[in-house]
Amino acid sequence: MAALSVLMSLYIKEKTEYARECFESLLRQTVPADEWVIVEDGPLTDEMYHLLDEYQEQYPRLIKRVRLEINGGLGLALKAGVPVCSNELIARMDTDDIAREDRFEKQLAVFENNPTLDICGSYVDEFEDSHNIIVARRTVPIKHEDIIEYQKKRDAFNHVTVMFKKSAVLAAGNYQSCPLMEDTYLWARMIMSGAKCANVNESLVYVRIGKGMYERRGGWSYFKKYKSGQKMVNDLGYTSRQDFFLTVTIQFIVAMMPGWLRGFVFKRILHR
Repeated sequence: MAALSVLMSLYIKEKTEYARECFESLLRQTVPADEWVIVEDGPLTDEMYHLLDEYQEQYPRLIKRVRLEINGGLGLALKAGVPVCSNELIARMDTDDIAREDRFEKQLAVFENNPTLDICGSYVDEFEDSHNIIVARRTVPIKHEDIIEYQKKRDAFNHVTVMFKKSAVLAAGNYQSCPLMEDTYLWARMIMSGAKCANVNESLVYVRIGKGMYERRGGWSYFKKYKSGQKMVNDLGYTSRQDFFLTVTIQFIVAMMPGWLRGFVFKRILHR
């Protein structure tokens, strides 16, 4: 199968125990990656540096670290990481999530069978304490045509599951800073650049949501950032004004809900 890079980003608030679980899941892959590109988004904790040093000593040919002096956010961190990846195929991974053991095998097979494909994601299973206890699943459309339409209303890819071609990402302008939706902004630009899309109809990544995640996705400050990000996407011309107003209105309603109700909506309606 094709050579593969994994692209990850770390910042100071992330937990070493979660990163270790993530790294171990990558080492257990039935088809392992050839390199991990880890972007250090600003200074990290001593514990995280020790963890990175530990893995780099054990796997010196596997790990490539990119150090950024200041924390610029996920979009800028990934923007710095993409050009450093040695391989055409890049798999995104968040360092607090866990990859299913056959994730890379499944996605690499899809690319092998579809040479014109540029980006492939999958469903995700969400968990709080243990990935053996799933609290919600986020499904996404599978076929290219359905993805194109779905993306106008909601993200058609689960960001932490995507595997994409480096050349297609760079042709679309790479990751850029966009409030709360660096991935949304990239998907729209890739699609407008002619990228071919697909998703696997299985959950290939276990996503750690944390008990406070739904509370953090609410409030006036969160909504303003969301609206600003959506405006950047709309300004590309990918979505219509009607799409923009519908999406922003729905998000306003969800953001203003009490935290417990928002959690119910995400778990039972949006992520099911």
